[in-house]
Amino acid sequence: MKKKFVVLLSGGLDSSVNLFESHKDGEVVLALNFDYGQKAAAAEKTSALKLSHHLGLKLKTIELPWFKDFGRSSLLQKDQLIPTGKQVDIESLETSFQTAQSVWVPNRNGIFLNIAAGFAEALGADYIVPGFNWEEAQTFPDNTQEFMTSVDTSLNYSTANHVRVHCYTTSLKKPAILKRGLELKLPLEMLWPCYEAGAKWCGQCESCLRSKRAFQENQIDTRKYFLG
Repeated sequence: MKKKFVVLLSGGLDSSVNLFESHKDGEVVLALNFDYGQKAAAAEKTSALKLSHHLGLKLKTIELPWFKDFGRSSLLQKDQLIPTGKQVDIESLETSFQTAQSVWVPNRNGIFLNIAAGFAEALGADYIVPGFNWEEAQTFPDNTQEFMTSVDTSLNYSTANHVRVHCYTTSLKKPAILKRGLELKLPLEMLWPCYEAGAKWCGQCESCLRSKRAFQENQIDTRKYFLG
């Protein structure tokens, strides 16, 4: 029987590769995009729409305006600057822990996965698919395989059809994820991996810097996509 997926789609590299993997591996019954008041919300939604339409898939955007009450994350608060430039060092685990604290949104992935699981049960889907990677799992515990395994245990009780979490990229670094995206013919111009929402990817936030390194290691000219 064909596997059925609900995919969480932000438009970033990881979630987009997972969308294309799921589409190749089975049937994506729904792509879910979340607007939780993040600075890049509009750009992420546009990207998610382009990617889902490219594959002929249905996209639903879930609005969670009350996330703004979840502390002082720089992703959410207009008066908080997202770490950029020299404040970021993707080669330093210590610095990455510090920048992770700035952009951390309490229980974000826990909430997202549980919402996705509700849709998955209603639509008869077997799996919910987030976009995680090995690099960010070093500083974000809710990007790890251990986290997904614990969510599986919970969903075994809270969904009648025992929905499970599956991610194709959990053990991969960004360059390998991009390499796989190229193999899947992922249209890079449709992505939005940036924490900000400008005309182009800012090229200075941690998400951009990790993506930029992946582009460089795959011999892709970054000037077409990133500022700076």
